[in-house]
Amino acid sequence: MENLANFVGTAAALCSMLSFTPQIVKIWKERDASSISIRMFLLTVTGFTLWTAYGFLIGSWPVAGSNIVCLILSATILALKWKFSRRG
Repeated sequence: MENLANFVGTAAALCSMLSFTPQIVKIWKERDASSISIRMFLLTVTGFTLWTAYGFLIGSWPVAGSNIVCLILSATILALKWKFSRRG
């Protein structure tokens, strides 16, 4: 059962991490992030920050590590939103 739990956890982490990639690519190619909700991504970044802290607090490096990656990716979207909104 532990192997199944590890598989499910790994699959969930990969899905979470990969889910941000298409959005980042789209924003970068189009140089437009006007459709991105700043409130939603601020909440997302806050959530990943808290999940990362939780992972460290319980000593779970997989939880902390996967959420650090998601935090970086979602923060990248926020940074691109800021960068491209300043240009217009």
